Amino acid sequence: MRTRTLTLAAAAGTALLAAASLPADAAPAQAREGTVSAAALLAKVTSCSRISNGRYRTDEGASPSVPVCGKNGAVFWKADMDIDCDGQVTARCNGDTDPWFQGDTAFHQSDGRPLNSERLPYVVVPRPSGTWNYANAGIKGGGVVAVVHGDKVQYAVVGDTGPARIIGEASYATAKALGIDPDPATGGTGSGVTYIFFTRSQVSPIESHSAAVALGDRLAKRFLQNN
Repeated sequence: MRTRTLTLAAAAGTALLAAASLPADAAPAQAREGTVSAAALLAKVTSCSRISNGRYRTDEGASPSVPVCGKNGAVFWKADMDIDCDGQVTARCNGDTDPWFQGDTAFHQSDGRPLNSERLPYVVVPRPSGTWNYANAGIKGGGVVAVVHGDKVQYAVVGDTGPARIIGEASYATAKALGIDPDPATGGTGSGVTYIFFTRSQVSPIESHSAAVALGDRLAKRFLQNN
């Protein structure tokens, strides 16, 4: 995860206006995964029982405004989405396309290689700090996340860690599937993304998106029943 400036966040909003003109291969992969609707998930996260000691910034220089909230079997936050293109070098994620590119991710595939941001939907969590420690909340690498944007649901895994004071970032593949401009330099969206992390969950192998969808759908149904 990289530190975004407010200027770049504004550029992301401009880029979204041009999303309709993106080439065909940059179109959203699908509108929804699993059997649980975005509306059903969002109805369960209308209020926040804050479990973090403070709030996070969405970008460097922004005021802290995002709390981490607790629910039965999950934690969640509502934020923006910056694009994490770190990990394996691909056609769309590399040092030329991404000014902040790093060739590694905090969590690795079953073969030991970094994750592939272009292909694998994953979410970034803030590094542990006095504000909040994801591990203490039952979140681990490979944990399942339901990412909701508009009427779309995308299941992802916890794949990387980022700055200790900034929140709201996901992989190229996550953004693309949700219809968000995935360009690592100018893409993303400034608001409107809900991240629901199912605690004590883990996909194995971490790089299996189909396994994440199957487990995520089961946990989403349980989440609706228990909240």
